[in-house]
Amino acid sequence: MLMEWILLFGAGVLGGILNSIAGGGSFITFPALMFVGLPAIAANATNTFAVCAGYLSGAYGFRQDIAHSATKLPTIIVISLLGGALGAYLLLNVSEQQFIIAIPWLLLFATLLFLFGHHLSAWLTRAARASSLHPLWSQVAIGLLLLLVCSYGGFFNAGLGVIVLSYLVLAGYNDINQMNGLKLLVSSCVSVIAIAVFVLDGVIDWQKGFAVMIGTLVGGYVAARVSRKVEQKYVKGFVALSSIFMTLYFFVDVYA
Repeated sequence: MLMEWILLFGAGVLGGILNSIAGGGSFITFPALMFVGLPAIAANATNTFAVCAGYLSGAYGFRQDIAHSATKLPTIIVISLLGGALGAYLLLNVSEQQFIIAIPWLLLFATLLFLFGHHLSAWLTRAARASSLHPLWSQVAIGLLLLLVCSYGGFFNAGLGVIVLSYLVLAGYNDINQMNGLKLLVSSCVSVIAIAVFVLDGVIDWQKGFAVMIGTLVGGYVAARVSRKVEQKYVKGFVALSSIFMTLYFFVDVYA
């Protein structure tokens, strides 16, 4: 039992460091929760709970940048809550086996976004500038896209930050601090409402979740201390390798 807590705390520390510097911490924490014996759906729900504190504290840290979008915040928050609730509801209404089969594909999607997200962002920027849609239809399309993004986050938390950043590029944002703040706000809303749905279903393992959460908070603090001393390319390289390894592992485990 003690070794489980040490493993989960260690995974949380590493995940917190990665989330603070480059993103992708769930590539570590989600498999760790499954490794200690949690069923896939419970591990996913517990991971959503464990990483939520990092989203909330990060959003608070970017509150001044978020305030620049004050007029759009009510719409963003409402859509984020609706999408997160929808995704969480869908998760709880698929069978364990169906979710296990989906895991490697979800991880592959998140991994590809992490690896090629900057290329996608550049393409989305060009597409947004070239768009000739009527402003009303453009706003409707942007709103529906946010709903889909948040539904993904409620269903499967890994890779949510990367997906939200890609959405924000398409929505016309270009200030990186404002984008990071909104990313954390959206992720917070999605996670909080998803956790509420998971609580009603009793699917969260609170003890294991708290072990990971404490680790992520420690990791975030450590990252704030050392982030300037570590080159981003090394951190991103580690996340890329670990995400590729986890994706391959789950493909082999599910389909071999």
